[in-house]
Amino acid sequence: MNSKEKYLPILLFSCVAMGVVIGGMINFPKRTISKDNARKAKIERLIDFINEEYVDDVNSDSIVDMTVNSILSNLDPHSVYLPPSEQSSEAEIMKGDFVGVGINFYMYNDTVAVVKPLENGPAAKAGIMAGDRILYADKTKLFGRKLPTDSLYNKLKGEEGSKVVLTVYRKSINKKLKLTVEREIVPIKSVDTYLMLNKTTGYIKIDRFAENTYDEFRTGLEALKQKGMNTLVIDLRENGGGYLERAVAIADEFLKDKELVVFTKNRKGAVNKTFATSEGIFETGKLYILIDENSASASEILAGAIQDNDRGTIVGRRSFGKGLVQQEMDFDDGSAVRLTVSRYYTPSGRSIQKPYKKGEADKYSADFETRFASGELYEKDKIKVADSLKFKTKKGRIVYGGGGIVPDIFVPLEVKKGEENLAYILTSGLVGHFVFEQFDKNPKAYKGLKFQDFLNKMQNDDSYISKFESYLKDAGLDMKLGNNKALVKKYITAEFARQLFGESQYYSVILKDDAMLKAILK
Repeated sequence: MNSKEKYLPILLFSCVAMGVVIGGMINFPKRTISKDNARKAKIERLIDFINEEYVDDVNSDSIVDMTVNSILSNLDPHSVYLPPSEQSSEAEIMKGDFVGVGINFYMYNDTVAVVKPLENGPAAKAGIMAGDRILYADKTKLFGRKLPTDSLYNKLKGEEGSKVVLTVYRKSINKKLKLTVEREIVPIKSVDTYLMLNKTTGYIKIDRFAENTYDEFRTGLEALKQKGMNTLVIDLRENGGGYLERAVAIADEFLKDKELVVFTKNRKGAVNKTFATSEGIFETGKLYILIDENSASASEILAGAIQDNDRGTIVGRRSFGKGLVQQEMDFDDGSAVRLTVSRYYTPSGRSIQKPYKKGEADKYSADFETRFASGELYEKDKIKVADSLKFKTKKGRIVYGGGGIVPDIFVPLEVKKGEENLAYILTSGLVGHFVFEQFDKNPKAYKGLKFQDFLNKMQNDDSYISKFESYLKDAGLDMKLGNNKALVKKYITAEFARQLFGESQYYSVILKDDAMLKAILK
């Protein structure tokens, strides 16, 4: 992605729990034995009529896509159509790996710039370095063509064991190099990190609930227990959800045998309850769950199960409010439909789905603007709850349904009032691209620095605040950062640490003085 592209200030994540739908959603038989079949035949005849007789050339595939999108747009906001390229990308993310060369890159001045090769990945083994520009993949030119991201990925992906010759330009030596990379299975981590915050408190950051999330989480949980952890913090901020089953499996590590985790109810009223087992390995230690306005779906299932069973403390801000369960149906062309098939409920019986009207997805998305305007991101008392949706936890505490999980301990946004957009910019890719370009302009400035020396250098350098402000302006975001200097500097320092030293050092910076952690650790 080009760093000069505009970034929307509000990042809506609507990752969904996925399954398999047996049979086809869209089937166009020509028989007329029922009204349903007649309706299906009408759609098929219309598409054929347009395709054969319309005055201008028409892409029939695009008509079908428009038809499917039009149908789904009149349902709920989470029933969606995914075209082949998007479906393929999301499937890889949720699977947890793909076959490729293993680089983190973006389009910088219309050239593929390597931000960082994956450690011990195929590109790193072949000698690809941060800052390299990839000019050709075999004989395919990659620069100066404004190729879409999915086209670039396709040039770098392939069969496991296949090889691709990458022609790169290395600025540090002013030379072009040809490097042969053998494609391998590249993991996509869903648990970003696990670490000890102090001698007894562990921390696990879950980015999404994918196929491999539970296994990664269990590995982290066991490692932290071995280090003496008796208090655990699970960070679900910005986690848009994913597979419901993985959230349930993680909840099972904390809940006692036969405690209710979640239940679902479909249109016919059929209820499916899921209970914890006796297999949990952290059923008695202190537990905190961090959430924010972008914690959705499976994140809310986990938080709701912990809150309703009085197993732990929920910290942060009201979550997104997605209580609808989707199942996925794949089409032969690689596209897919995710259709809402049921609602889920927390153990106390509350639905946390926020209100919506069918066919009004735009208004549904505008809920974030309502939160900004109401002031609830800064004051818990501004959170609107409905007395008619009052429920009780296992120990009799009052909780509310109808619009997300309301935290037990409220922590406001760290940015100043009226500057909420900055919070989303700092967690977008803009900071990473800015830092990469700073390295690119002066690669020798940080060469050979040890981590503590780097921290000291950043502590005494405020120039990056004004540089980032100018960078945002060039990207079309004219923002003044003076009221949030400390926060902006922390995110910039953390990103420098990530690109210089790695993921662990990134989190050692980003979690320092974190407002939600301070609310717990004090």
